[in-house]
Amino acid sequence: MAGTGTFKEIIEGDVYKFYADGHWRLSSSGNISYVYNPTVAGKQAYKITACSKDEVNQAFQSAKAAQKIWAKTPLYKRAEMLHKVAEIMRKNKGPIAECLVKEVAKPAKDSVTEVVRSADLLSYTAEGIRILSEGKFLFSDSFPGNPRNKLCLASKAPLGVILAIPPFNYPVNLTCSKIGPALIAGNAVVVKPPTQGSVSTLHMMHCFHLAGFPKGLLSCVPIKASELGDYVTTHPLVNCISFTGGCDTGMSISKKAGMVPLQMELGGKDAMIVLEDGDIELAATNIIKGGFSFSGQRCTAVKVVLVMESVADKLVSSVNAKVAKLKVGPPENNCDIVPVVTEASANFIEGLVTDAKAKNAKLCQAKFSRQEWKRQGNLIWPLLIDNVTTDMRIAWEEPFGPVIPVMRIKTPEEGVKHCNSSKYGLQGCVFTSDINKAMLLSDAMESGTIQINSAPARGPDHFPFQGIRESGVGSQGVTNSINLMTKIKTTVLNLPTASYTMGTNKLPFSSLLSFLLSLVLGSGRRRVFADGEKRTSVW
Repeated sequence: MAGTGTFKEIIEGDVYKFYADGHWRLSSSGNISYVYNPTVAGKQAYKITACSKDEVNQAFQSAKAAQKIWAKTPLYKRAEMLHKVAEIMRKNKGPIAECLVKEVAKPAKDSVTEVVRSADLLSYTAEGIRILSEGKFLFSDSFPGNPRNKLCLASKAPLGVILAIPPFNYPVNLTCSKIGPALIAGNAVVVKPPTQGSVSTLHMMHCFHLAGFPKGLLSCVPIKASELGDYVTTHPLVNCISFTGGCDTGMSISKKAGMVPLQMELGGKDAMIVLEDGDIELAATNIIKGGFSFSGQRCTAVKVVLVMESVADKLVSSVNAKVAKLKVGPPENNCDIVPVVTEASANFIEGLVTDAKAKNAKLCQAKFSRQEWKRQGNLIWPLLIDNVTTDMRIAWEEPFGPVIPVMRIKTPEEGVKHCNSSKYGLQGCVFTSDINKAMLLSDAMESGTIQINSAPARGPDHFPFQGIRESGVGSQGVTNSINLMTKIKTTVLNLPTASYTMGTNKLPFSSLLSFLLSLVLGSGRRRVFADGEKRTSVW
């Protein structure tokens, strides 16, 4: 169970601690944040300590010091430790998944899947040593006017301290997607967890603690964002920010970040375009899968369906039949449709539905007594809204709930125009049996990723994942994250004479070789490395 057994160290009484300097402790501030159970209105699921400004500052200071040591840890050792974390997570998936069920209302089976997927992500990320072990070797004479008397060695070096800010909907997976690449690249990490999702994040962080990472290298500091949010994101020791969350918050952070590298995913209005030659049943199945799973609380959920008029009735009919089979209820029962995360979210979704109804959209599930749709607390029944027009809010705004608008189009170009007119540009998809049309539409749609004959999706986690416009900056995916969290470092060897392979030089090859070896090996002093072995070093 959560907070017991392996995880008993992270809780005192009924309050979950924060993690810094290799220790779990309560904040000296005495402040408490409450995590509410979305399934039961007003019911507290957990209590978490809220860090003070000084505690946050100390976490950054410790991270900076620990990173200097971690950067000297051999790549294979970093990889071994990430594999160890993954193993610990798999063994303790139950308690972590339990937290996801209670604090974000994720269905039980999906909660376990998230934990296992996150462990798999860490194992895959450990293989990032292949990326980091390779560099570039450049000759100067490839640029006009230069002889080959300069040899450039380019490699990747860690940025320093990474600030990771994950969202509520995938707190474990999206925290691991930030921590893993940061650590394998030699960085330290400070995690600011979401309030809803913080306890599962703390449990996951304990797996890193148990794996034995250096003290201070990793911290998890729950805060009251209204009080310390700006302090955390503008802290002078932050060398990179990886943020997943709301567009407004992300835009605010980006404006204040200055020269700090950013990796941001801020949501989407992912469009599905269904052409006349598309597989209608396949499209309908993917609307259910892509639009209603986890009650639509996914950045890559289907957010608007743009279907050709000639096949619109058939598609809507098929989707409605499938919606009727969806199981609605609590996450503990592995229901398809579960409560959305907060009352504020439910109210926002209701506002979109009310606006569409007032403007004569058709609410397809309008079969409930004396109302056009059904809501109980945070639980919203799945709803397909047909005949949506561009003057309706639901055509443009991201509901982040189990409500999907359908817009009927006369031409594929009309669908592309609507997609590209959105302020978002995360993902989209096209359903057609013609590969030529698929490629043409994919090229025309201004989104980070276009799926062909499948709903939008973030994974697999090693695929590039990015958005344009207000959907974010930078690209995710294991390789891209590693590259973002490193900087290029070059060393230029200036030779006394031009050198050409197998060529004739005034400097004998043996002398050149001795010169290069002296630069690489230095004085040949011996030092003890992190693995205890004595080897020749230039330092």
